[in-house]
Amino acid sequence: MNKVDETRDLIIQTSLALFNTKGYSQTSIQDIMEATGLPKGAIYRRFENKNEIAIASFEYAGNIIWRFFLEATKSKVTATDKIIAMFYVYQDAVHNPPVDGGCPLLNTAIETDFGFPELHDKAAEAYKQTLLFIQAIIEEGIKSKELKQDIDSYSLASFLFSTMEGAVMASRLSLNNEHIHHSITHVKALLQHYSEENQR
Repeated sequence: MNKVDETRDLIIQTSLALFNTKGYSQTSIQDIMEATGLPKGAIYRRFENKNEIAIASFEYAGNIIWRFFLEATKSKVTATDKIIAMFYVYQDAVHNPPVDGGCPLLNTAIETDFGFPELHDKAAEAYKQTLLFIQAIIEEGIKSKELKQDIDSYSLASFLFSTMEGAVMASRLSLNNEHIHHSITHVKALLQHYSEENQR
């Protein structure tokens, strides 16, 4: 059994908070040393460079977000309720997001457009997996006849995920959670429009 490396975990968790609030480019190894209280050697024994720390931190952030999404959806029965529950994970995007600093996927995607292809690829894969998760929920709703049979599940999943990320960004930018709540209101209306019951 692998022994837990608590120092490595500390570096990852502390770095995630720094990267997601200050930004990757604005965070130095010195910042990580000061925040963890660790000497440089303790960090470089576990990671070759800052890029390796960033990738490990992003993966850790992804695990946190997935736990929130899975916890939010597991007790919901309908596809609509599962999708809305995912939006509610960010209902207090300003003061209490799942990861301090906002959505790590959104932050990473913006910052890694250029210059850090490995992390950009990780973010792109995380986006794809979340999109497929939402698509699978929609397809459950189509199969159970909760949702209309002619829905393009991928297109709708793309729209819903883009709406969620945009609402998180708008809420954090304006320091007002109303934007995430507006998005929830309109997504509920849209899904009601797409319901089989509404077509009868």
